[in-house]
Amino acid sequence: MAEISINFAGIKSPNPYWLASAPPTNTGYQVQRAFEAGWGGAVWKTLCEPVLNVTSRFGAHHFNGQRVAGFNNIELVSDRPIEENLKEIYETKKLFPDHPIIASVMVEPERDKWHEIIKRVQDVGVDGFELNLGCPHGMSERGMGAAVGQHPDLVEKSTLYAKEVAEVPVITKLTPNITDITATARAAERGGADAISMINTINSLIGVDIDTWNPTPNVNGKAAHGGYCGPAVKPIALNMVGECARQPDINIPISGIGGISTWQDTIEFMLMGSGGVQVCTAAMHHGFSIIDDLTEGLSNYLDDKGIDSVEELVGKSVEKYSDWSDLDLNHQTVARINNDICINCNKCHIACEDTAHQCIDMLVDENGNDYLQVREDECVGCNLCSIVCPVEGAIDMIDLKPTEPPMSWNNRQAALQVMNSK
Repeated sequence: MAEISINFAGIKSPNPYWLASAPPTNTGYQVQRAFEAGWGGAVWKTLCEPVLNVTSRFGAHHFNGQRVAGFNNIELVSDRPIEENLKEIYETKKLFPDHPIIASVMVEPERDKWHEIIKRVQDVGVDGFELNLGCPHGMSERGMGAAVGQHPDLVEKSTLYAKEVAEVPVITKLTPNITDITATARAAERGGADAISMINTINSLIGVDIDTWNPTPNVNGKAAHGGYCGPAVKPIALNMVGECARQPDINIPISGIGGISTWQDTIEFMLMGSGGVQVCTAAMHHGFSIIDDLTEGLSNYLDDKGIDSVEELVGKSVEKYSDWSDLDLNHQTVARINNDICINCNKCHIACEDTAHQCIDMLVDENGNDYLQVREDECVGCNLCSIVCPVEGAIDMIDLKPTEPPMSWNNRQAALQVMNSK
């Protein structure tokens, strides 16, 4: 059986699954139950002062019959006294010495405040710190969270201040509410971060009640922007992980966060450069027991692929993630319909006819049966027909044999430059 334990930035964990800093890690009772269920580690819900919060706090985006496609919250950091949290961290660590506990902490970007919180927390035996520089609501209005994480100079300083007194690894958690997350990733590394984690939640308004006209979630009739997470944000998070992982000057481990709900999601994040993953919304939606599916699926995948350790997956797809200008302009893919499987719902024809390239014909064979056929010489291989098709295997996307040598936009421009110089 493959090894699924990890060593992330010097923090050993029995599996790559950590509960993210959020409601599931708010108390010792919860974290202990999670460890009993099989979670590898936990990032304790952010410690900060003052202790304040509002009700209601959560909202969800349900789409086309799927509950919680996206999740939104306006909850702040832990609303329990720091000393109470520290006592429970100590007790939990004594009970589960092999399961890492990472303390999420947040203060203003000032040296003495970072020194104070780090010194105050680390004596209870935490395995690392995660600097919350990403929370987009509530705390940011007070000069913390995303208000710090959106400024590379403050990210660097905050990380440096924490590192000056931390005796365990420091992970800097980055905000996605920024134009280029690689800028803050580099800043964290300059500040001495042992690792970075991404992404925190995305600024959002989850919806509006069309009967009361109240935005949701609302607090006594008023609402504010919140943090968006859950399965819907996975593509955004995966891109940001990949963008950081492929930068040659960013050389610290990445803890991947953002919509991870299945073992397949885990593999995708690790292939794109995550050394471990953090999970929140899926645990809130389905409970701690989903860890069984996550670990079993991951272990079976590794065995099926003949891979000895989950750490062998880390970054294996990064070199395939590039700029558009490096893609082969001469590569051609076309759609091909399998009429023995097709149910003639015509969704592919409608999509192609109305919104793509009008290259799927509705025909009738010699026996009077309707069928669909792609005019391959006009198909641009956009994938839309296969995306809207409701039947698995009814449409294949086929790579055509190359008729021209590979040529990217960069190759083309370089060739033109040579021609023009003659």
